[in-house]
Amino acid sequence: MSQTVIGLIGCVIVVVLILMGTHLGLTLLIAGFIGFALIGGWGAALGNLAIIPFNRMGDYNFTVLAMFFLMAAFVAQGGIGKEAYQTARAWVGQFKGGLAMATVGGCGLFAAVAGSSLAGSIVMGKVAYPEMRKAGYDMPLAAGVISAGGTLGILIPPSMGFILIGIMAELNIGQLFIAGLLPGISEVVFYMLALAVVCKINPKLAPGGIKPTWRERGASVKQTWPIALLFLVVMGSIYGGVCTVTEAGAIGAFGALIITLVRREMSRRRFWDSLMDTARMMGMIVVILAGVFLFNAFLAVTQLPNTLGEFLVGLPLSKWAILAIILLVYMVLGCFFDVLAIVILTIPILFPAMEALKFDIIWWSVITVRIIEIGQITPPFGINLFGLRGVIDAPLSAIYRGVIPFIIADVLNIAMLCAFPIISTFLAYKMM
Repeated sequence: MSQTVIGLIGCVIVVVLILMGTHLGLTLLIAGFIGFALIGGWGAALGNLAIIPFNRMGDYNFTVLAMFFLMAAFVAQGGIGKEAYQTARAWVGQFKGGLAMATVGGCGLFAAVAGSSLAGSIVMGKVAYPEMRKAGYDMPLAAGVISAGGTLGILIPPSMGFILIGIMAELNIGQLFIAGLLPGISEVVFYMLALAVVCKINPKLAPGGIKPTWRERGASVKQTWPIALLFLVVMGSIYGGVCTVTEAGAIGAFGALIITLVRREMSRRRFWDSLMDTARMMGMIVVILAGVFLFNAFLAVTQLPNTLGEFLVGLPLSKWAILAIILLVYMVLGCFFDVLAIVILTIPILFPAMEALKFDIIWWSVITVRIIEIGQITPPFGINLFGLRGVIDAPLSAIYRGVIPFIIADVLNIAMLCAFPIISTFLAYKMM
């Protein structure tokens, strides 16, 4: 067999094992091991299994994951999500659909320090959904805006998706963080415009609220100082060249701990839970990355990514048509798999293809995480929809109806980011 055929066999093994419910890290380890055995024999397979994961995982830069996981764990204990929502509510709550707009704003603020879309959906589901229902908001709209708002967590820095892409594709993580900032803000704007249009068409879906005084607005801004401080310290130190991303993550984790202690929101039990949550996440990620590095090394030997790139370039289609097909595939995958799993599975294969098609890799990284997140809220299998269903009293059918306007807004935003790549790349290349 040619090495390309062996590479395809390895990919088939991965798909079969995933469909059987095998753990992703174990799946990649098995596929990589069998692939090396087919190429060089069992001795070569055992040698690579012993050497490649150990050498790659020994890199100091991987501590960046632990630092940001720990920061997010401390943030989750501090009630920051509720304060982000209350601040946004003080500024836009008086408009038609104002509480829903405040939910989007709160999700954006929470994303600036949490970095997880599912966490954003769950936190806002507990905080914002009861408030909207109490104010008379339509159930599907209230549920849909929370599902969509949570997806901002993977785009607005710091983002776990960007960290993994940076590690796997050997890109500058600081550049990826900055690249996601403007697209994240544009997504907030698109979601709010979608709410304005929906409420204009059917005013009964979302009543207006009481206009707060400027004193109340000022007080609401003051309570977001933990978010502003953490964001400025983490992103400012990276963008200013003061710290590496790993050092910035450590400072952010320490800062989050100090903030929760000062606000008396951190008990011994909560501190221990934060450490254990981080340890569990890192244990899972370490196993997955060990499999990723072995499988990536196998794919590199087979030259399958380069072959795929040459195949795509040779298709009688424009590169934009090929891009559209790939984006549709990502949306489908996003319905079934977590963002991190999709990034891990597809980056080794598709990034060389994108380079062969002459797409900017920083821009493509932004598009990748955004389009996967659209899949996370696309019925009938969006993961975020099921996560939200676990914390609110809305049926899945209502959540499905509620996310439709926001999926349309997402598609329009993606179209804008594709038409104007500078939105994603301007700050990233200014950073150089």
